[in-house]
This record gives sequence, C-alpha cells and structure tokens, in this order.
Amino acid sequence: MDAIPTMRRNMESLVRRTQDEICLAIERLDGTPFREDRWERPEGGGGVTRVLQEGAVFEKGGVNVSVVHGTLSEEAARSMGGGSGLGAEAREFFAAGLSVVLHPVNPMAPTAHCNYRYFERSGPGGLAAWWFGGGSDLTPAYLFEEDARHFHGVLKATCDRHDPAFYPRFKRWCDGYFFLPHRGEARGVGGIFFDDLCDRAPEHLFAFAADCAGSFLPSYLPLVERRRAEPYAEAHKRWQALRRGRYVEFNLLYDRGTLFGLKTGGRLESILMSLPLEARWEYAREPEPGSEEARLLEVCRKPRDWA
Repeated sequence: MDAIPTMRRNMESLVRRTQDEICLAIERLDGTPFREDRWERPEGGGGVTRVLQEGAVFEKGGVNVSVVHGTLSEEAARSMGGGSGLGAEAREFFAAGLSVVLHPVNPMAPTAHCNYRYFERSGPGGLAAWWFGGGSDLTPAYLFEEDARHFHGVLKATCDRHDPAFYPRFKRWCDGYFFLPHRGEARGVGGIFFDDLCDRAPEHLFAFAADCAGSFLPSYLPLVERRRAEPYAEAHKRWQALRRGRYVEFNLLYDRGTLFGLKTGGRLESILMSLPLEARWEYAREPEPGSEEARLLEVCRKPRDWA
C-alpha cells in the first residue's frame, strides 16, 4: 500500500499526458483541431473535454480527461465496484481517467474506444479500496480480418509484457462486457477489458495501465490510415449508421462509465461525447445472407480469437 498516496498524482499525470499525445496524432491525421472545454465539478475536481466534429477523416472524436472526487449517493455506492464487496458505507471517492472514442467518416474504417481509470473509495476508517479499470475495443462496420488481427496483436503484446495470462483473461472479459444481450451480439470485434483490478502491487498495475494507454495509437491509427481512402457508397454509410445505433444502445443501456457519470452528477456533454453524430434504427433490418454486412454480424454473434 506504500504506493497509494502518490497514485493519484501518477494517474493524473498519465491521463493528461496521454490525452495530449492522442489529440496531437489525431489532429495531424485529420487536419482539424479539437475543441477544448475545461470544466469544474461543483462537488470536487474537474476535467478537460476535447471533441473533434465533422473532420476530414473523423466524423466525431472525443478525448476526455476527468479527475474528480466527492461523496457517492447510496445508490451509486451500492452499484459501484471495488473488488472488496463494499457497501454503501465507503462513500468518499476519487477517480482519474482517460476516455477516447473515435468515429471515422469512411465506413470501411473502424470506430475505436479506449478508457483507462483509477478509483479509490474511502469510509470512516480511511481508504477502503483502490483499483484500476479500462480497456480498448474495436467496432468496425465492415470486417477486415487483418485489421482485427493487428488491433488484437498489439494489445496481446502489451499484455504479455506484464503477464501472459492477462490477454486471454481480458479478451474474454471484453467479449462479455461489450455485448448487447437484448440482441445477442457484441458491439464489435472486441479487444481487452478489465475492472476492479487490485490483485497485485499498485505500482505494477499502474505500469500495466500506462502501457495499455500507450498502445492505443499503434493499435488503431494504422487501420484508419489504411482505410480512410477506401471507396464506399451510400448503402455503406447506411449500414455504418445502423452499427452506430448499436453503439448508442450499448453506451446508454449498459456502459458502466456512462452510468457512473450520470449517477454522480458528471458533466453531461462530456459523458455523452462518445455518441456518434448520426445513427439509424431500421425496423427488422437483417443483412442479405452471404453479404459483407452478414459477415460482420456473424463475428459479432460468435466472437473469434484474433491473436
């Protein structure tokens, strides 16, 4: 536990530095600057929201940092994790995190998400629990197997540097987490996901989270650079909008980060920055058997191993 007093500073430094690195790389690729909003949370802390809209490469992208603290409501405390079966008594919290979502213009280029965060909960007796959470996942509208293999390969190499058991464990967790049970399908081709991670020294888990955050650009940008100029038709854009409808469904119904932000009075625009500019919901829409759209759905309904 000796590393815990400095972990808040370390994590805040990491997420702010990574936000700068990702925004600089995206601006270089797109040519469009991010809009930046700095905000404060009345209950404690604040953050920096950076959003790019209607760019040359990205239809919408958000790269957010939040460093917040305060008192959880009893409902939020009961629903929140911590790896210790905490109840409503440990209601003081600290959270520092980075959240990234990028929706490209070209439907052949995949949407990507990453989020890395650190939490503490405290009660009358002091610090009650600390843990790390996060992950990264890929959501294509059209399946290019080499893209999925690249994305997963970078994540596996990152995990293997810290523990060879991490990738298979967190890949399965991701497949189960980014899943729409009412539709019986994953929202994409997965990646890694973990939460309530506190099973080894905090400095080791911080190093792992930092390495994962640093892997986002090399796992994702080559895919966008490869697909940004692919030809497409209006029918491809309609399918992309339908898949983005699935993205909206997951984020509003199931995503823990979205629900936590809403329950703790977070900044609404920052919480919902992950949503695409456009999405569709067509009645009883199923792709033609044997089509590229059906090929994607097959993978979403039966997750594959990619690395």
